[in-house]
Amino acid sequence: QVRLVESGGGLVQPGGSLRLSCAASGIVFSSYVMAWYRQPPGKQRDLVATIWRDFTTDYVDSVKGRFTISRDNAKNTVSLQMNSLKPEDTAVYYCNRRFPTSDSWGQGTQVTVSS
Repeated sequence: QVRLVESGGGLVQPGGSLRLSCAASGIVFSSYVMAWYRQPPGKQRDLVATIWRDFTTDYVDSVKGRFTISRDNAKNTVSLQMNSLKPEDTAVYYCNRRFPTSDSWGQGTQVTVSS
């Protein structure tokens, strides 16, 4: 069974930085495309960033140039470095695999950007 554990969230001022981490188990990690998603208050969960098996990356336009996704296949972890944070980045952040996405979502990690 897939298990995903996110960490690293917190309260940060606008313009600040956070680094999120996700530990995955129950899958052959290196075989999967991995991604970060976020769910702002009262809204749906949306894709934010993807890292492919060959380490290429894709981002939604709103975070391009500010967020960086990375993976460590030896440690079964995927990370999200978030810089120049904005209040609209406030959300619960989740990681998951893609193609297919697992039904077993983790608890997520709360990121709040506020002065």
